[in-house]
Amino acid sequence: MTAFAPDSLVLNRKLPLWYQVSQSLRASILGRAPDASLRLPTEEQLAAHYGVSVLTMRQALKELEEEGLISRHRRRGTFIEPGARRSTPRRLLGSIDAIVAQQSGERTTVLGHATEPVPGELTEYFPGVTEIAAYRRLRRDGESDEPTNWAENAVLPEFAAAIDPADLERWPMTKVLRDVVGVRISRITDTVEARLADPETAGLLQVPLLSPILHYTGVTYDEDGRVVDVARIRYRGDRFSFTVTVEAQ
Repeated sequence: MTAFAPDSLVLNRKLPLWYQVSQSLRASILGRAPDASLRLPTEEQLAAHYGVSVLTMRQALKELEEEGLISRHRRRGTFIEPGARRSTPRRLLGSIDAIVAQQSGERTTVLGHATEPVPGELTEYFPGVTEIAAYRRLRRDGESDEPTNWAENAVLPEFAAAIDPADLERWPMTKVLRDVVGVRISRITDTVEARLADPETAGLLQVPLLSPILHYTGVTYDEDGRVVDVARIRYRGDRFSFTVTVEAQ
């Protein structure tokens, strides 16, 4: 049986290597195709794939095993748990792959996409731009089918032709822009705040009107400092937690 093939990763030497590898592998697992193999390559093969030591790879796998995403069997190998999904808060240490992992792993439906005038609240991010490519998606829990969040992405229109909506049902916009479109992402600025559910959010997430939600805004910049995507995601307050870990140098 062919082993599961994880995505590639460009390592940032300023962050713990095991953490970056675990985030990248997590995103690959949660965003895998339905017919993908559940068997992972060996520790040695994964270490070579990511360009890290076997010890670093072992630490990354231990992190995923503790989260219940994989199981390890002596002499049989390492396997993805068939029902693997996020069950613990993500630790964000500044990795783009951490953002991808945070947004992966749920069943996604594209509600619509179109070219629209730049919304007034986003004009500060797109100076000189009159139109954006807008994408709307609803995410559901893979087991209960319960809606967990819905997202709007405002993307520079020059990238729209290379974005296949089918890819957005499998991967987060961040991954599509970076790995499919080829945008060289330099940073993402995240803001999370508490809000009350408006009528549209209440209807999509199946929660009472004015119930608490968490509103996430992610602003993605390319290497030239341009904003290429503004993601606005509304999470059910009972289905999302956000943890930032600061580690000593």
